[in-house]
Amino acid sequence: MSTSLPVLRVAVCGAGAFGRNHLRVYRELSQRDPEAAGFHVELAAIVEADLGRHDALAAEWKIPVFPSVDALLDARTRGQVQVEAASVCVPTSAHFAAAAPLLAAGIDLLIEKPIAAKLDEARELEMLAKQHGRILTVGHLERFNPAVTAVQPLLSRPMFFEAHRLSIFTPRALDVDVVLDLMIHDLDIVLCFAASPVRHLHAVGLPILSRKVDIANVRIEFESGCVANFTASRVSTERVRKLRFFQPHQYVSIDYARQDVLSIDVDPAAVPAIAAAGLGAMPGIPAGLNLQKPPVTQGEPLRLEIESFLNSVATRKPPVVLAEQATAALALALDINAAIAEHAQRAGLDRF
Repeated sequence: MSTSLPVLRVAVCGAGAFGRNHLRVYRELSQRDPEAAGFHVELAAIVEADLGRHDALAAEWKIPVFPSVDALLDARTRGQVQVEAASVCVPTSAHFAAAAPLLAAGIDLLIEKPIAAKLDEARELEMLAKQHGRILTVGHLERFNPAVTAVQPLLSRPMFFEAHRLSIFTPRALDVDVVLDLMIHDLDIVLCFAASPVRHLHAVGLPILSRKVDIANVRIEFESGCVANFTASRVSTERVRKLRFFQPHQYVSIDYARQDVLSIDVDPAAVPAIAAAGLGAMPGIPAGLNLQKPPVTQGEPLRLEIESFLNSVATRKPPVVLAEQATAALALALDINAAIAEHAQRAGLDRF
């Protein structure tokens, strides 16, 4: 190991489905040539509350496993382990309890989305990060999807969004509803793309296979006049991850799962001729319509996200996903949940 480059020692808090992916990526990054990044990565510790898994985790990853954040920090104080940064991958309801002491101890954090379960917890985490001069970012993974990156140069004035995020039911993440589990990804993207305050929202949702809302539909109007429709379901028969939007003289479609982008540009001068003839009467692509597939450099969003986080830790530059943006997405998600609850009561659905 080159002694001329700094070493970033990382812990992963929570070794469930999300945590294991973070562990994998950190281990992969620890094995790459550090010269290009400018720093070494060392996977230093795991925090896992399930004591029955400790021996297996320690044997698999060959690093210390601690039962709690407090135990990790105690070992760090005693000089038994060194940690500069951490991923928080515990259930959402435990985000604040895990993240707050880590920030207070001077550890930079990547917290899986959403930033917290409650708005006051999110704001306190923001305050702690600023108070202790820490990097705090949140795992809004789709920001790092190569298809989203490819769309950025196309944005002009989006006026209508249609988002669909459907999943087959699994017993994962049932401590939160489908809005905080799935829809929040699209809420974050649309908030960034629309760049306008929310004026009004209408939402409906139902629990199907869990005690929380499993399927939801939301319509949001922004101050700019832009409108967005969101559908999220974790009880679907298929997996869909798509976002479409319209802006003057252009339609753009993003397939998150395929990392694919399609754009259709319309020449305003050709609109009368196309309308008069009808699309069905024109073989091929009518003159005045320009279909393009912007180039997309394929990549794993989680690895891109973690690389970006570590780069912020090393350089002290602001992260791509700011804590304030994650809090804004959480606030909107909680407003949506309140609207769903109000609709359920008004419609008498709370009896079912």
